[in-house]
Amino acid sequence: MTAGTGAPAGTVPWPGRWVADALGVVVESDPDSPVPVADLVGLALRRNPRRAHLLVSTVLGKHLPADPRLVYGAGRLLGALVADRLTGGRSDIAGTAEIAGTAGTAGTADIAGTADIAGTGGALLRSALRAAEPAEDARCLIELCDRHRAAGGPVPGSLVIGYAETATALGHCVAESLAADYLHSTRRQVPGYRPVAGFDEEHSHATRHLLLPADPGLLAGPGPLVLVDDELSTGQTVLNTIDALHRDWPRQRYLIATLVDLRSAADRARLARAADRLGVQIEVVALASGRLRVPEDAAAVGLRLAAGQTPAQPAPAQPAPGQPARLNPVLTGWPAGLAESGRHGFTAGSHAAFEQASARLARVIAERLKAGRLLTPDHSRDTDPPERARRILVLGCEELMYAPLRIGAALADELEGWATVRYSSTTRSPVVAVDDPGYAIRSRLSFASIDDPADLIDGPGPRYAYNVADPAPDQRFSDIVLVTDTDLTDHRGSTGLVGQLASVTDHLHVVRLPAYRPAFPGAQRAIAAEEAEQLPDPLTGPDFGSYPAADVAWLLTDLSGAALEAPTEEREEAIQSGGAHYAESLPHEYQPSAEYQQLFADTLAESADRLAHAVG
Repeated sequence: MTAGTGAPAGTVPWPGRWVADALGVVVESDPDSPVPVADLVGLALRRNPRRAHLLVSTVLGKHLPADPRLVYGAGRLLGALVADRLTGGRSDIAGTAEIAGTAGTAGTADIAGTADIAGTGGALLRSALRAAEPAEDARCLIELCDRHRAAGGPVPGSLVIGYAETATALGHCVAESLAADYLHSTRRQVPGYRPVAGFDEEHSHATRHLLLPADPGLLAGPGPLVLVDDELSTGQTVLNTIDALHRDWPRQRYLIATLVDLRSAADRARLARAADRLGVQIEVVALASGRLRVPEDAAAVGLRLAAGQTPAQPAPAQPAPGQPARLNPVLTGWPAGLAESGRHGFTAGSHAAFEQASARLARVIAERLKAGRLLTPDHSRDTDPPERARRILVLGCEELMYAPLRIGAALADELEGWATVRYSSTTRSPVVAVDDPGYAIRSRLSFASIDDPADLIDGPGPRYAYNVADPAPDQRFSDIVLVTDTDLTDHRGSTGLVGQLASVTDHLHVVRLPAYRPAFPGAQRAIAAEEAEQLPDPLTGPDFGSYPAADVAWLLTDLSGAALEAPTEEREEAIQSGGAHYAESLPHEYQPSAEYQQLFADTLAESADRLAHAVG
């Protein structure tokens, strides 16, 4: 099938039409593809001399905001197909199940006997993609995948690796479907953590990938290694990965999982030769497969087209007068010790805790959204229900995609009927924005990197958020929930991420997750030694507090073993008699309310870095 011909009559045009026409690119689906390729991707122009086009996924949540349940369901379906391939199909769903809303049906559809996960799941995904609101089909798809996982069980010894930055959440979804350990590559350098491997992605804007597992033994398991990427155009990146890992951690079986497989016959033959050379089994599983035909001059033509395009729908540097976005206090609440990503590894036993933590945080966000006063068109305050449902975007930051995805999916369920929830993520990939319904990237925000420049292997550079600023009143996001693992205090100006987002929404909510840093042998000693050489001068007045440096010194005493609480009369008597210092005695504490604890958590999140610096 040629791209674009599979769209239902009367719907919006395929979001790859503009590039296909301009560059002469043709996208075709294989006859046996579970999902048509054109349903899963659009096209845009890169600012990249190595490759002119960018495949823009409709189910990844990177460049195109999508229902988070649809994104999660697509990732889980890919994981179910991987499980079937690894187990020879033993994890098919047995018995009879009712799945509501299957494609092309009204009411329910029965799955009798043994369900075909590819056929049934593919039908649900196609239906969700073509529906005005995909929630019902997406929920059914997730339920189907949950039953599939329960029927099949884990794949012993397997490890899943996802590619930064686009496939970090997708890889986590696959690992969840397999009940497997997970690790994703990264473009961050973390002090004290030495890369155990690295490989290149030649066509990417940022080419270098690092692996930073807390326990390198994670790579030494006996089972299959599953490599997850959002699209497979040539297969060169996965070959680079397999070569790099096979030298130190050889395995007999490698499986490549991807949303879209568009390799040529020559690329497929090259992968087969690599398997023969290494004496291993290398397989590919995809939700959609086909061919991408690109003219030889496409890169040159694409650069000329990109140079002639001005940024579409540029956002104002500041909110318009009388329309200030409301920046709410920072939310926290992620459990200490639970990894927010797979950068340092994520064990199979942590999947349930992650789901629970995401659901709890989503409930807190939902309560805040519902409790907040709504803006009327004249920007006065109104507590009445809005005439239309609010549109809310949950936005992740570059590699931090899975936690925002799961929070967004839970939030969409919490706010069902009250608000429309979409999910996407910021990116470092420079893409041309064109305001055309047949083009995948309609608008672009640009801002400075929020990461410490010293931590980045490819330098800071600009970062982007696509399709977040929409000029159409019915498509504007009334609320943006930004989920980050970085302090954004220095990014609130007009050119920073917070400032840019505040210029295109009414309410901006920031959720800060702690960047998980696990301890492993030697790591803490290495971190301590490195930081000891770089300790800054202590913070003192007048920049920190109002007292001169000569008048105040930091005094830190470990009081964890002291009995601090006492009745007021006893405290006063001990202090007056010199038997205790007021700082070493506390009155009996009352149990603070949930609102009080949230206020404390919000204030702590905003001041924790500065206070930790002062204490350090």
